[in-house]
Amino acid sequence: MDFKDTLLLPKTDFPMRGNLPNNEPKKYQAWYDAGIYEQMKAKREGADMFTLHDGPPYANGDIHIGHALNKTLKDIILKYNYFQGKAVRMTPGWDCHGLPIEQKVEEKLGKSKKEAMPTEKFRELCRAHAAKFVDIQRDGFKQLGIIADWENPYVTMDFKFEANIYRTLCEVAQKGLLVERHKPIFWSWAARTALADAEVEYEDKEDYSIYVHFELSDAAKETLGVEGKAGLVIWTTTPWTLPANTGISLHPDEMYVLTSDGHIVAEARFDAMIEEGVVSGHASRKIASTEMKHLLTINPVNGRSSKIVLGEHVLMDGGSGCVHTAPGHGEDDYKVGLLNDLEVVMPVDERGCYDESVVGLNLLPNPEEFVGMHIFKANEPILALLGDNLLKQSMFTHSYPHCWRTKKPLIYRATNQWFISIDDKAEGAKETLRDTALHAIENVDFYPKTSKNRLKPMIEGRPDWCISRQRSWGVPIAFFRIKSTKEVIFDVDVLEHVANLFDVHGADAWYAMSNAELLPECSKYNPDDLEKLTDILDVWFDSGSTWNSVLSSGNYDAGEYPASLYIEGSDQHRGWFQSSLLLSSAVNGISPYKTLITHGFTVDKKGEKMSKSKGNVMAPDKVIKQYGSEILRLWVALSDYQSDLKISDEILKQTAEQYRKIRNTFRFLLANVDDLEELVQEEDYGELDWWILNKAHRVFFLVKKSFDEYDFLRGFATLNHFITNELSGIYMDITKDRLYCEMKDSTVRRATQSAMYRISQSMLGLIAPVLTYTADEILEYAPNLFKGDMESIFDLTYVPIFNDGFNPHIIEVEIPEYGTNMLGLRELFYEKVDALKKDKIIKSTLELEIAGDISLMNIENSKDLEDWFVVSAMKASSEGDQVASFEVEGKTYTVHKATAAKCPRCWRFTSTSEECACERCAKVVGA
Repeated sequence: MDFKDTLLLPKTDFPMRGNLPNNEPKKYQAWYDAGIYEQMKAKREGADMFTLHDGPPYANGDIHIGHALNKTLKDIILKYNYFQGKAVRMTPGWDCHGLPIEQKVEEKLGKSKKEAMPTEKFRELCRAHAAKFVDIQRDGFKQLGIIADWENPYVTMDFKFEANIYRTLCEVAQKGLLVERHKPIFWSWAARTALADAEVEYEDKEDYSIYVHFELSDAAKETLGVEGKAGLVIWTTTPWTLPANTGISLHPDEMYVLTSDGHIVAEARFDAMIEEGVVSGHASRKIASTEMKHLLTINPVNGRSSKIVLGEHVLMDGGSGCVHTAPGHGEDDYKVGLLNDLEVVMPVDERGCYDESVVGLNLLPNPEEFVGMHIFKANEPILALLGDNLLKQSMFTHSYPHCWRTKKPLIYRATNQWFISIDDKAEGAKETLRDTALHAIENVDFYPKTSKNRLKPMIEGRPDWCISRQRSWGVPIAFFRIKSTKEVIFDVDVLEHVANLFDVHGADAWYAMSNAELLPECSKYNPDDLEKLTDILDVWFDSGSTWNSVLSSGNYDAGEYPASLYIEGSDQHRGWFQSSLLLSSAVNGISPYKTLITHGFTVDKKGEKMSKSKGNVMAPDKVIKQYGSEILRLWVALSDYQSDLKISDEILKQTAEQYRKIRNTFRFLLANVDDLEELVQEEDYGELDWWILNKAHRVFFLVKKSFDEYDFLRGFATLNHFITNELSGIYMDITKDRLYCEMKDSTVRRATQSAMYRISQSMLGLIAPVLTYTADEILEYAPNLFKGDMESIFDLTYVPIFNDGFNPHIIEVEIPEYGTNMLGLRELFYEKVDALKKDKIIKSTLELEIAGDISLMNIENSKDLEDWFVVSAMKASSEGDQVASFEVEGKTYTVHKATAAKCPRCWRFTSTSEECACERCAKVVGA
């Protein structure tokens, strides 16, 4: 008789291979066509809300692997909360204004065409460029299977959005925190605009290191009682700023020495100055810094006076202790200059070239030769002018600020700019904006915890935020100035009228409309008396105000403010995280996010940054065409995203192997519950079923706990270990006999099927946030009992192993030590099995039986005990040939060749003859 037809072999149409690159796009398109995001909203109506506020990528260029990491991580978190039963919102967005787009459009046009073009026409071209890449990037994200409100994204150049950015600016102004100042800020001469701290990168730069003698004035010498040569020695790395010098800063608590060769340096730096060869004489006299306060020296470049001032910013760890001070070219210089009434001289134009003021103020000899000269080319001519006053000259390399876009070195340049004042109090507030922001982050949960230690010091130490830019493509700082008084108008009626016009016409209205059109009817202002401000807002203001424009405006169904979560790369501590925090704190006094997660950057397998020149770039479209987006998503989940993430073909191949393990585990489970129509009662589960259910319960609890803490790496590591070891490695193996060979409706078979059903149902809810396509495919092929009334994976809500009165305490009470003891015994036995197979003594463990004191084993049911070891018998003693033995807790168990014959149906050695079925199989076949 052919017994094969009598076996209940696994049955499922769920494919072994996913064929992901071919099948995913069809499924994703079907989801988008069906409006799956709107369906998700409808299915969770009234549930607790989880709001993930999307940090906007820049609408310029195709998406890269860093974009894919960021959006995939967001998608996993959003779906995790959805499958946990929460209502979720993610409105995707794009940053559309700013310098990079302007530069791209200018490159296409050419500089002369751009300068001849009306501003509104140039802005139209920028808008078209940004719109093109919004569409390109949106398609790229959708190919990754990202679910979001793609039909209603926020785009910072949309008219209503521009209006709300402007309204946020007006609110900051009305709070009294918007100020106009003439002060030095980072200036990109290559881009011809001011920059904020977040737009500055630091790279190595070679510069001069010079020591220069500033002779004391005759009046100063007389005051100090000094005769002959005597002057202060300053140190600087920027010779080009010497023409703008108006002061020398000394530390108020330090002593200074006059050397016998006529030089004054800090006493604390004297030995170092001798060693470096800057001065050579001995110290002939000590002078307290306070004695020299407000005395004058002579600038050797131009003969102008330079006032001696005192400042705490002067350090003794380098230089001479006498700091060259040019208030037009440095933050500290400016601050000490304000306190001491130093003139702010700033002879450099927006191109980084000396302007006509070098002539008008007589800042250099033969000043006409310097007009139009770039400052970095002026260093050598200025050094030549110093003559004997140049005491030492050398070159050194140091970290220097560069423009984030042009990659050119920056300068400090004093100009009229608009700032958000960090150390002023908003109207009605009890503390400064800085303190408000610092207190706000105390209520934020940070992942990782160290992230707080990055953001907090940045807020503590940051300067005022320069929000004005001298460019064309952005939201204008749309205020009027009264020509006669230079007063800026913050009239509420005027501001709201402009905002309403922006709602309809966009910010282009500021350029296209006349003053009269921009004023409300019956305005008290005469349009002819007014002039428009021409600066635009820092692009970080745009994105920093998205909590207002997206979450609070009512223009989007985007969730709640403050948001449940902001998640971006670690560089956003100085960017979006900070700008959003400052604006929300300024307007509402709270953080815009309850939780902040930062992730690392993508690098190659060696940990090196990706670049086209190195040939190590992994493009998302290439990855999904080769592997499928599920593999990319699993790579994200299996990576420690809080540090930099390595990606390569080798890493993705390893990830694909782990995917196949998960997929085939589900395939086995589906195939073996195919004919299950109802679950067994609690009392019907056997000991092995209770063991795996209890284990799964504990594992899934830990997985969920990890996911709740956004630790997907630990969660998946825990889950994969369970799948590989206890579930697939043991339970799915030891239950094959009962699944295939017992009667179809036997309690023991139905109980194992029920356990598998419960495990697969619960596990599906854990993998669904990451492997959403695969989870949906599993559901598609699942039996009716499993599927129920679910039409897609988005009908699923996570179900714990123990639910609906299914109680885990029975396991813990009745077999408390079961898992550990029996696992240890099984491992000892299988060590012997490996040797037996290697020596070709056996092919299968079913050829064996174990003899010894089985009363010490925690499994009472004899068949369960045999299945645990996958042997044909467990006996007190055996007459079969002994082939191995193992010892545990002083007890010896012997391993023997089975004494009965092999059953031709179940292959267990429990039959009287190899020609006939064993007693169990005969009963099943004959039933």
